[in-house]
Amino acid sequence: MISKKEPIAVIGGGSWATAIVKMLTENERRVIWYMRNKEAIVHIETEFHNPNYLSAVSFNLNYLTLTDTIDSALSGAEVIIFAIPSAFLMTEMSKATIDLTRKTIFSAIKGIVPETGLIVGEHFNTHYKVPLNKIGIITGPCHAEEVALERLSFLTIACSDQEIAANMAQALSSSFIKTKVSDDIIGAEYAAVLKNIFAIAAGIAHGLGYGDNFQAVLMSNAIREMKRFIKRVHKMKRNINDTAYLGDLLVTGYSVFSRNRMFGNMIGKGYTVKSATMEMNMVAEGYYATKSAYHIMDQMNRKSKTPIIQAVYDILYNQKNPKKTFNALIEKLD
Repeated sequence: MISKKEPIAVIGGGSWATAIVKMLTENERRVIWYMRNKEAIVHIETEFHNPNYLSAVSFNLNYLTLTDTIDSALSGAEVIIFAIPSAFLMTEMSKATIDLTRKTIFSAIKGIVPETGLIVGEHFNTHYKVPLNKIGIITGPCHAEEVALERLSFLTIACSDQEIAANMAQALSSSFIKTKVSDDIIGAEYAAVLKNIFAIAAGIAHGLGYGDNFQAVLMSNAIREMKRFIKRVHKMKRNINDTAYLGDLLVTGYSVFSRNRMFGNMIGKGYTVKSATMEMNMVAEGYYATKSAYHIMDQMNRKSKTPIIQAVYDILYNQKNPKKTFNALIEKLD
């Protein structure tokens, strides 16, 4: 049981970290919040909201301890939620000296660590020796912006230890946050990664001028591609139509809040990867995930089974023409 007296550490200062802190403090849970931006910390301590992300969210400082020292957060809590872009995880963790082997780690990152090619749970198990039964993930379908607006949202909490999953679900639940638990930690985490790639594909299609009819075909093919991919890397009984898989894919593929769809839309309209990234001023996790997912399927000689991932990879990393690439992709969809 995660007692209300025990703090939970949240690592990250972006929109999703901000939303998670809101969920926890709404439940009167004590939070140690690490972010590297000292100015943002001062602003929160004086103005009670994050100046850079979800600025409408007001925090009760009675439940909040802020720090710009990652060791302070890691040492002060037994349960730690990581909510930083996967591309920055190793940089941030290089500042840490705390032994994590006895900690309970939850990933809300929804990405693959670029340097290792591992999903976050596997990364913490392999490189920090955190036992697999003490690693969990927090996934959607849920956008930080709708949490800020207190619109009804759903979370899936996955961990092989169902008691740990249930405790975290309780810590995050509220009148506008509904939670469910799962024991499919690897499948749910890969689904959270893959849906970002498919959302980029949906955005590219929109940027190229394809309409709703094609988007429906693309998404129906995407969920089947997700099923093939996850079954290949982690075979177990699961219903791919559950909210952690299909639901998260749909909200990320269609929502105006989806940064991956926005990124893809800009690519479809002719932006380069660099220019799209600079204009968005935030990380699209699907960009890094595409490279890792492509290489996983390549190593398994299964690229032909994931044509959408192949198409997105060709556009982002091989500088293939989006229009020509999607014309070829259309012939592979059904």
